[in-house]
Amino acid sequence: MIKEILKRYWGYDEFRPMQEEIISAILNGEDTLALMPTGGGKSVCFQVPAMAKEGICLVVSPLIALIKDQVQNLNARGMRALAVYSGMNYHQIDVALDNAIYGDYKFLYVSPERLQTPLFQERVQKMNINFLVVDEAHCISQWGYDFRPSYLEIKEIKKHIGKVPTVALTATATKKVAEDIMRHLEFERPHVISSGFRRPNLSYVVRETDDKYGNILRICRAVQGSGIVYVRERKKTEEIAGFLRGQGIAADFYHAGLSKEMRSIKQDGWKKGEIRAIVATNAFGMGIDKPDVRFVIHYDLPDSIEAYFQEAGRAGRDGLRSYTTLLWNRSDLNRLRQIHNVTYPSVEYIKDIYQKVFIYLQIPYEAGKESVNKFDLAGFARKFSLNAVSAYYAIKYIEQEGYWELTDEIDNPSRITFIVNRDELYKVQLNDVELDTFIKSLLRLYTALFSRLTAIDEEYIAKVTFDSAEGVKDKLKRLSKMRVIKYIPRVRTPLIIMNYERLLESNFYLSPGRYTERKEMFKQRIEAIIEFARNDTVCRSRQLIEYFGQPAGEDCGICDVCIAAGNRLREGERRKEIAYDILRFLREQREKELPVSLQEIEVLAGDESGFYLSVLRELADRGTVTVEGESVRYEGSR
Repeated sequence: MIKEILKRYWGYDEFRPMQEEIISAILNGEDTLALMPTGGGKSVCFQVPAMAKEGICLVVSPLIALIKDQVQNLNARGMRALAVYSGMNYHQIDVALDNAIYGDYKFLYVSPERLQTPLFQERVQKMNINFLVVDEAHCISQWGYDFRPSYLEIKEIKKHIGKVPTVALTATATKKVAEDIMRHLEFERPHVISSGFRRPNLSYVVRETDDKYGNILRICRAVQGSGIVYVRERKKTEEIAGFLRGQGIAADFYHAGLSKEMRSIKQDGWKKGEIRAIVATNAFGMGIDKPDVRFVIHYDLPDSIEAYFQEAGRAGRDGLRSYTTLLWNRSDLNRLRQIHNVTYPSVEYIKDIYQKVFIYLQIPYEAGKESVNKFDLAGFARKFSLNAVSAYYAIKYIEQEGYWELTDEIDNPSRITFIVNRDELYKVQLNDVELDTFIKSLLRLYTALFSRLTAIDEEYIAKVTFDSAEGVKDKLKRLSKMRVIKYIPRVRTPLIIMNYERLLESNFYLSPGRYTERKEMFKQRIEAIIEFARNDTVCRSRQLIEYFGQPAGEDCGICDVCIAAGNRLREGERRKEIAYDILRFLREQREKELPVSLQEIEVLAGDESGFYLSVLRELADRGTVTVEGESVRYEGSR
């Protein structure tokens, strides 16, 4: 049955290694942690059993972009999926949850924050959930490289959905992180299935160089097909993309500072092959399902092996030979170690930032719990004359401690509320027939407009009222100018969601032990990627696999270390052959009592004269031959 599902929806006749074992375990009702490398087909491992079993699969995923991409891919394959995440208005969420309960849907994707809302917890009890799936499960471990406190609350949803198998998936988990995942998700018993971290088609190359632009250009010209160039800074993405375009490479840049529409255009252009090389920050790639990426280049050292492994793993998902190149130089090492200090500012500084955020948002002591606040980091830093980077990491640390959540830059829906009473509103309706019809539609669609700011969707209103979105916005602006409504148009901005009220300085606690331990773990991850870059004696694939606590087996044979070792081995064999040729020639000439000159050795060598003379010097050093002036004489073994 599961192979029929695979064939019907994916077009494959056979599963990849370990997929069938993971699927069988899940269908047998076992809580399962699946460790599979990027591109190993993790999604199939829960999507196939979800299609095989009655009910809807609840999937928790960390990024909105990833959720949207997964839902779009499922629907394109004919598997009905929907999603609930931050940024949707109440009406959209309400419809999605109703569809999950009563509609013929097989997958419901949610962000972890949504699980904690009373509305979701109430409605999920009416759903027939077949599996609870936690994607990017390493986010649940504070020892992982991408810890998200909201993941710690996932286990609470089990109280509302009953006893269903829990499936956790990740491409990057050390043994310690794997144990943490199973503990926090309350597995009935530890159960890990790993397909191994080996990518036999992926050639890992590490180069120490000061000419990074030249290396990128050579790779783009030498390797056919599309690729990704990862850089740390947004400005650098534009500079490198411009450089490549100037050299005739179809390149573009991508980072989180671009509008949603622009990111979508660039991503689609790259997917279609119109753009060969996309130069991007790590905002690009999560959930990108492009199997024929032939190369991934890291212009900067990532701050962990986990991040490197995941990003590099976006190459060669179709199983064909692909290349990933990490470029570094000595200054990169110092820069990475400086990031460690910036990422973990002092506890005193973090505490100061905590209070300043509440001051900036004008939230008094013992207030603000569960409030959702737009947050402009640049404006915040300007107001208090702060270094924006240091302030950001302090805010992120407070998030790790669970006091608040800082969302990615998202679309916040428009909101309105009436600021006149019903009698005053009635007068407005009497004087303008067009506005009368429009106001009646608003009141019919949204029930709390007189009591609070309510999220609205201009496009939905336009559809219902047979108007255009621009027409709806114009009417809302007119009502705002008439001081009938308060209208806050849709904006793109991060949000800070307060989990607790503002605490007094004396009550705001950060564990010194946990701070020290996290800082040390981060330092260890940085030193691990530095060691990986500098270690040119151990197979790259072996280094990566052993980092994740897996048995490495044999060397890959295709990384830069293995190729160099193979070249040295072949060079050694060739030197032996040349030594044999030289000694045989000298012995023959000695038997004929003929002298031998260096010129004759060079003639013997042909195009390899430099190689032959190098071997001749080694033989002379060992005393096997004697070189005097221009003459060479065989002495025999000593």
